[in-house]
Amino acid sequence: MIQNNYEGALQKPIGSGLNAASTTSDVIKGIDLTGKMAIVTGGYTGIGLETTKTLAAAGATVIVPARSIEKAKKNLAGIENVAIEEMDLMNHTSIDRFAEKFLASGRPLHLLINNAGIMFVPLRRDSRGIESQLVTNHLAPFQLTARLWDALKKANGARVVNVSSQGHQFAPFNFEDPNFENRTYETLSGYGQSKTAVNLFSLELDHRARAFNVRAYALHPGNIMGTELAREASVEIFHQLGLSDDKGDLLPEFAASMKTIPQGAATTIWSATSPLLNNIGGVYCEDGDIAGLALGQEISAGVKPYSLEEANAKRLWELSEKMTGITFNLSRV
Repeated sequence: MIQNNYEGALQKPIGSGLNAASTTSDVIKGIDLTGKMAIVTGGYTGIGLETTKTLAAAGATVIVPARSIEKAKKNLAGIENVAIEEMDLMNHTSIDRFAEKFLASGRPLHLLINNAGIMFVPLRRDSRGIESQLVTNHLAPFQLTARLWDALKKANGARVVNVSSQGHQFAPFNFEDPNFENRTYETLSGYGQSKTAVNLFSLELDHRARAFNVRAYALHPGNIMGTELAREASVEIFHQLGLSDDKGDLLPEFAASMKTIPQGAATTIWSATSPLLNNIGGVYCEDGDIAGLALGQEISAGVKPYSLEEANAKRLWELSEKMTGITFNLSRV
């Protein structure tokens, strides 16, 4: 039996019965999360908010780390089983403080949903000088997962779900210059490599964590209406991608393919809760199932093989430890 997804060995649909139109209600039906603890980054807007609502309604206790406490309180008002804690993914010391507080509670962590992300932003760097899309979309989830490892292990059946994107197909990971120090910054390349990193991290995390009954998944939620993710994207970017006309109006065929927020969060919920994945990990999912491989040169459904390569996954793990200053030793007691 194949144990890992290196080189895409497990990367094929398993007949979940779901599709692009499936919603969170379809996925969570019949699943009881009473007694489970979940953390959802970005869990107070967009598909993160829908993820929080769905998990909490199924009985889980959900902690939502938030950069804007007031906004989180407003958006999460009236939802039971939810707590808000302060955390800023662009501030590595903030991540440590959040994790230390959770670990001090002694609670196991059954679900870590690394949902928060940024997209198509101008060049920014954190206090260490690291480019913001790489920080927010990959290095911060890497750090948070590492810091919460003992709680994940304690759950004896945890899942780490990393929200990736079809946008990983914009670029492989650039190991020679990941931080745009010697090349011109292009926001599409920055976003693409950050999401490729998410896939490689999920692949390697699952391989290393499986022995402790912790599994990891990456996913593409779909192109979704009504989120804040592309709020800084220019009209030119969508035109460049062939998604809009030169006035910025979305092309009818692209607009027709967009998902609602409950449809967009469905694959997150499926990856976090489906019994079909109990013995499978390290895979990239979309439309409520494991995705196939995307073998062509064009942007398409599925996952690019370069984001599932064993050598790159191990290389990225080492680089991530170096860039964050963290030794992510999964075997520690």
